Amino acid sequence: MTAFINHFSFEFRTGIRNKTLLMMNYLFPLGFYLMMGFIMPGINPLFLETLIPALVVFAILAATLLGLPEPLVNARETGIFRSYKINGVPSSSILIIPALTTILHLAIVTVIITASAPLLFDAPLPVNWLNYALTFLVTALACAGISVLIGVISSNSRIQVLWSQLIFVPSMLLGGLMLPYSMLPDVAGKIAQLLPATQAMNAFNGLAMGQAADFNPWGSVIALFSSGVLAFALAIYLFSWDSHNTKRRGHSSLALLVLLPYVVGLLLA
Repeated sequence: MTAFINHFSFEFRTGIRNKTLLMMNYLFPLGFYLMMGFIMPGINPLFLETLIPALVVFAILAATLLGLPEPLVNARETGIFRSYKINGVPSSSILIIPALTTILHLAIVTVIITASAPLLFDAPLPVNWLNYALTFLVTALACAGISVLIGVISSNSRIQVLWSQLIFVPSMLLGGLMLPYSMLPDVAGKIAQLLPATQAMNAFNGLAMGQAADFNPWGSVIALFSSGVLAFALAIYLFSWDSHNTKRRGHSSLALLVLLPYVVGLLLA
């Protein structure tokens, strides 16, 4: 337990001291939040109603998809994980602790956004704080799980960037952050339901912000939680200690199973 706490403390401090992680965890999300808060309500006044959840979801996407996978890939390529293995550090700790510290950083960013948005932009606060916290946690879990899984299955940093952007860019366009889900064409809407961002915005709107959900919001919570747990389980199962270790307990394509909860939700909708 002491080793876990020390590892957690080290990773948390790294998230502040490391310039790249500081950018992804704090500076980029908060800078984007301020920019959107000052610009978007003038372009689209309706954006103000979802400003808080939309920018919280953006912060989660940025910190996880753009910040979590790269250190995992680099550590494997440089042989750092081999020294962890020699010293008896389990693969589960290598994957779970960075995710937990990132979620803790995101909780701080979420508090900053939630507390300042009504003062700076007159944005409405959540009407159900318990559901707001719950939705944040399952969204962070789902995105952190996918990010860790990307770090595990990516053979190098270039592939990792491609996988991360394959989720990040559609999430920005179709996830309901800037454009309401109800305005999407039917086909685009079906594709959007496979994205954690869409499920997160639906749950935030329906359960926390007092707005109408586009589909079952509790189904979104269940899908996010299930996908997050499944992603971590797959990441641990597919984990390899170094880039020279070509033996895996399964093929990397198994990572696609992380979409299963969203597919089931789409079929049941």
